[in-house]
Amino acid sequence: QVQVVESGGGLVQAGGSLRLSCAPSGRLESFSDVGWYRQVPAGKVRDLVAVVFSGGSIHYDDSVKGRFTISRDNAKNTLYLQMDSLKPEDTAIYFCALDPFTDYGGSWGQGTQVTVSS
Repeated sequence: QVQVVESGGGLVQAGGSLRLSCAPSGRLESFSDVGWYRQVPAGKVRDLVAVVFSGGSIHYDDSVKGRFTISRDNAKNTLYLQMDSLKPEDTAIYFCALDPFTDYGGSWGQGTQVTVSS
C-alpha cells in the first residue's frame, strides 16, 4: 500500500504564502492524475483544489485561480502546491490525492492543516 505524506501546512496571515509538498512511498511518475483537495472545518466534503492530469493539463478550482500553482516534479518524487495571496476562506485541511479518479479511489495522504488569519 502506498504511503502518502504531506508537509508544509501552518498558520499564516492573510496575503501570505505557503508551499505544500506531497511525497509518496512509491514513484510519483507511476500515478496518472495527481492533485490537491481541501476540507473546511466541520465540513464533510473534500473539494478539488487543483489537479495535474496525465497529459500535463492542469485544472484549478475557480476560487484559487491566479493564486495557487500546482506542480509535479517526478525527478524529486514530489507534488507541490504553491499558495499565494492566501485568504481566510482558504483555511482547511489540504489532502494530496494520487489517481483520485480511479475506481479504487486513489491514494491519499492524512492531510495538512492550513490556517489563514485575517
